Amino acid sequence: MLRKILLLPLLLHISLAAFTQSGSFIKGKLVDSLTTEPLAFATIRLESKSQGSMVKGEVADDKGSFQFVGLKDDKYVIKVEYVGYKTRYIEVSYDKASQRLDLGSIALSPSSQQLDVVTVTGIKPNVVATLEKQVFKAEQFEVARGGTATDVLKNIPSVMVNAEGEITVRGSKGFLILVNGKPSQIDAATILSQIPANTIEKIEMITAPSAKYDADGKAGIINIVTKTGTNDGLSLTTNVQYGLPRLKAYENATEPLRYGADATLNYRKGKWDVTVSGNYLKNDIAGRREGDVYTIINNVLTQFPSDGERSLKRDNYGARASVIYTISKSDELSAGVYLGARDQYRTADIYYRNNTKTNLLTNQVVGRTQYFNPNLVLKSGEFKVLNLDYTHKFKNASTLSVSGLYENALIDGFTKNSNININNLRDTLQYTLNTGSNPLQALRLKADYEKQIGIGKLSLGYQYRQQNQEGVFVYSDKNGNNQPLVVNPAFTANVAIYNRIHGLYAQYAGKYKKLEFSSGMRYENALREFTDDRGGQPNDLKLSNLFPSANLLYDMGKDLRLKAAYSRRVQRSTNNELNPYPEREHSETLEQGDPNIRPEFVGIYELGLTKDFKKVSLYWNVYRQQITDIVNRVNSVYNDTILNRIYTNAGKARLMGSEIGVTISLVKKLKIFVGGNVYNLKIKGTLFDKSVVVNSQGWVYSINSNLNYQISPTLSTQFNLSYLSARNTAQGEDSRFYQPNFSVKKSFMNNKMSVSLLWQNTSFGKMKVNEQRISTWGSNFYTTTNYIQETNIFLLNLSYSFNKTDRKTKLPSSEFGEREF
Repeated sequence: MLRKILLLPLLLHISLAAFTQSGSFIKGKLVDSLTTEPLAFATIRLESKSQGSMVKGEVADDKGSFQFVGLKDDKYVIKVEYVGYKTRYIEVSYDKASQRLDLGSIALSPSSQQLDVVTVTGIKPNVVATLEKQVFKAEQFEVARGGTATDVLKNIPSVMVNAEGEITVRGSKGFLILVNGKPSQIDAATILSQIPANTIEKIEMITAPSAKYDADGKAGIINIVTKTGTNDGLSLTTNVQYGLPRLKAYENATEPLRYGADATLNYRKGKWDVTVSGNYLKNDIAGRREGDVYTIINNVLTQFPSDGERSLKRDNYGARASVIYTISKSDELSAGVYLGARDQYRTADIYYRNNTKTNLLTNQVVGRTQYFNPNLVLKSGEFKVLNLDYTHKFKNASTLSVSGLYENALIDGFTKNSNININNLRDTLQYTLNTGSNPLQALRLKADYEKQIGIGKLSLGYQYRQQNQEGVFVYSDKNGNNQPLVVNPAFTANVAIYNRIHGLYAQYAGKYKKLEFSSGMRYENALREFTDDRGGQPNDLKLSNLFPSANLLYDMGKDLRLKAAYSRRVQRSTNNELNPYPEREHSETLEQGDPNIRPEFVGIYELGLTKDFKKVSLYWNVYRQQITDIVNRVNSVYNDTILNRIYTNAGKARLMGSEIGVTISLVKKLKIFVGGNVYNLKIKGTLFDKSVVVNSQGWVYSINSNLNYQISPTLSTQFNLSYLSARNTAQGEDSRFYQPNFSVKKSFMNNKMSVSLLWQNTSFGKMKVNEQRISTWGSNFYTTTNYIQETNIFLLNLSYSFNKTDRKTKLPSSEFGEREF
């Protein structure tokens, strides 16, 4: 039965293709005659020379490619039109002997050769919408210059980043990261922090992915496309950043340091294309936290308000290299290596000045203490990746691609937590030490086949993923200065996790008149094994699931397009979320996972439209997500001053929302982009063997806006505002959070060099910028923490580019290890 189900979509696709056309086509790719840069979205008309009438019309895709299918024997004239370029006419003869006619690259000449003095005054939308994605150019977000991919993403309407650096897409932390189209099962915050912002060409938001993509990521996919190398010869791009001294003291033990540099060198000649890239970024953040917690055990109320330092010291290193060798017109081989490292120290030196115990039956205070709690957490990761790819183009224009990726990673760290006499800092009342080491081995193998059949392209593929990770977690504690550290066996264990996935997919995508479409089915067989050294039986989870998808885009004319989409996705837990042995996150919290946790499955439904006017461009989407076994991080009482934070399934959830992006250019030199997202999240279920009922619902909205003003041809300024409203969680609420940013950029040497001044987290007076309160509560506890992070950060950024860049750089990235950081 299963075999029949898997064959069904393939048979449907082949039948449809055979019915529509015989596989004939004329295709080509439009490029700039001077730079060979692809010309996206140009208009192409196919006219019959004998009849003198138009036969078909097409619009090139975002890579400049176009294709006409289902043609009769005739002599044709292809008319290509593109704003700012001379119209070009191409005559072709088409008969049975040339049913598959590839015109290759078609060069268009600019209408004026004085390109250095041409000023383009028409509107350039901040976003381009296609069949299954929205595309955002990274260059439009000047406030992110010198930062990381996270700083770029903050400007996109469907993306939200809170005070803790937690990234969500349409309210969900579950999304898949691609780097230049390659899947990465990684932790978003980690990989995004490893990619310099100025190396990013564009961000593609794929909110209802088709079957050819991995099924992972319940909120869809973010594809990061890096900038490109020179066409022939040598190109270099560099960026240096320096942070000015802080303006406001946060009573932190050390001063925050901010500086970094990155460079990409590309050489292309003949059959060789070589790229090397390196980056370093130190980006410390000063700040404080204010908290209040109470617990109730046996009618005794324990309250312990707190305040103190909460700062981050962060170092990111990365080195990448890739070599592409064109064996022949039909064969290409590429290899890459990635070496990365990341260290993050989180300091939380907290004062508990009024820890009070009250008997609720008598309302009498039965105890009062105070203490100082220094807490230091280190998360460290080293990543080594090797990849090898091969592509073959057959004579019938079909292609076969095979690739392999191997990763070795070491992820470790510690948590040091002390309770010290507030009147004598040499008197240690209690000390705990958590250490963890997670060596990882991972392998990915993949094969994809594509063939033009009828009015579209048939894609078939297989994927194999394997991941082995062995963790050694040791929890030691002591009471008093003169006591030895003793291992606590209840919180200490060696664990091993094995993940394996087989994936198959079939997809058919094409265009018929004004309708673009794709339809496909993906099948995945997954195995997850969890074992520890406690002698118990292995905890296995076996899954066999189908993931259908469908996308439609209809051109209504007059620059109005409508789309509809459906996609089924899965969100798998990280290995850290499976580990049941608690870690002392800080004085108030133990954190642990659940080896029985189930993946989240979600159905995504989406409708949308795009419309371009003379000076306004907009896109608008409405969406719905139906989620089963939603995973939440929830709290319960461990003892009078410690809450137990557990990752667990919290039931079902329904998310309904809408997002809109508008680009406005009503006056010369001024362009405004305003994006917004609003959704309603409803969670209903139970926790802890039905002992806690979850029934939470609330509205959440966010606003991302950019105002760009071109003061002169070489001087520009930008203001940006990101705002996130309060939002409900399974057990509480996160308050509003907002970040304004401002930048000024000056260019020199015909735009080869630029200097920027960035003013991040812009704040005046008592504005609560970069500040967020996170609260949770239950029948016997309440906790609220206000995170107050640094404002008015000033950065100087110097960028230099040698030789024009216009092709995608295929640099490798971490596939598995950074996800577990």
